Amino acid sequence: MRPVLAAAALFALVPPALAQGVPGNPDPAAAHAGSYVVEPNHTRVQFTVSHMGFTEWYGDFTGVSGTLALDPAHPAASRVAVTIPVASVSTTNARLDEELKSAPWFDVASWPEIRFVSTAITPTGPNSARITGALTFHGVTRPVVLQASFMGGGVNPLSKAYTVGFNASTTIRRSDFGMKTYVPMIGDEVAIRISAAFEAH
Repeated sequence: MRPVLAAAALFALVPPALAQGVPGNPDPAAAHAGSYVVEPNHTRVQFTVSHMGFTEWYGDFTGVSGTLALDPAHPAASRVAVTIPVASVSTTNARLDEELKSAPWFDVASWPEIRFVSTAITPTGPNSARITGALTFHGVTRPVVLQASFMGGGVNPLSKAYTVGFNASTTIRRSDFGMKTYVPMIGDEVAIRISAAFEAH
């Protein structure tokens, strides 16, 4: 098949709503105020830790749940709370995943969830904010600050649900939460990146 014909054939398979451009509006002022719930299929929590000083090792958590009360006109009045199932940890290495779930590491049997609840949101720019909250991990609760940015809001043409999305990042020391296994050979400092989608509820 010629390239032009192949491209035309592929385009014909795309739903009309998707062919009209990106549905997410990056202007936070245009986002709808209201109550939202996490859309888990497109929400991802990734962590990075030094592996013996040779490489950076990555892992993910999925199946996130939670709520968002969004007030674009008064961002400081917004609130977010999310829960992460620890058993969802994935590093692309099945043997390591099982080890991470064990008592010396995440100890899924004792602490099956990681939870973050915001306590304050402070705008830092037109589409960014500092989210201060309480992070409960490995049975310990400590304050953590997320640097967050608004990605976009609009109707998802596939689910038909009004959706807003955010990116966020922070760094924690795992030993502060009682996870000290192999520190410092396996890094104490853990970088966390979050891509979160929320659907209007």
